[in-house]
Amino acid sequence: MSTPPASAQHRRAHDPLGKFPDSVRAAHQRYLDRGCVESVDVVVMAVVRDHVPKTIVLPSEAPLPDSARLVADLGFDSLAIGETVFFLEDLFKVRITNAEILKVRTVGELRSFVRQKLGAPRAQA
Repeated sequence: MSTPPASAQHRRAHDPLGKFPDSVRAAHQRYLDRGCVESVDVVVMAVVRDHVPKTIVLPSEAPLPDSARLVADLGFDSLAIGETVFFLEDLFKVRITNAEILKVRTVGELRSFVRQKLGAPRAQA
């Protein structure tokens, strides 16, 4: 396995989205700069996809359906859910309690939940 270039390693150490495509980092920045709620969805979907256990093979180009269940369909376990929660808390500077996240079952519910935590309108289905 090759080592990433030093610039990529540095970016990952200081940027939680450093390993994500430029489009995801740009979406996060749009949210930070302008409160663009559509950008929140892009980031949440990328974070979910990144935390799907490696034993689950997802089509790389197909978007995750809102109806996809985190546990039953995407193979999330308590560790994957915890890591996803911590990552989202760090990115968006929000606090997510265990009681709150236990109510979230699907990708669509997670997107709506994050929007709600940020005070943003709900996504259109």
